[in-house]
Amino acid sequence: MLDFDEELKNFSKNLEVDQTEEAIYNNDLKDITDIVKQMTEDLRGNR
Repeated sequence: MLDFDEELKNFSKNLEVDQTEEAIYNNDLKDITDIVKQMTEDLRGNR
């Protein structure tokens, strides 16, 4: 039988997850809304 309290004591977070979270939060990535807005502004500016 598993001792959940003991298992929780031995738990450690995966470093790759921490590194991935940091990379995602530190980058100013554009989402699809930003891309569509930029395309619309570009099309209006070319007229």
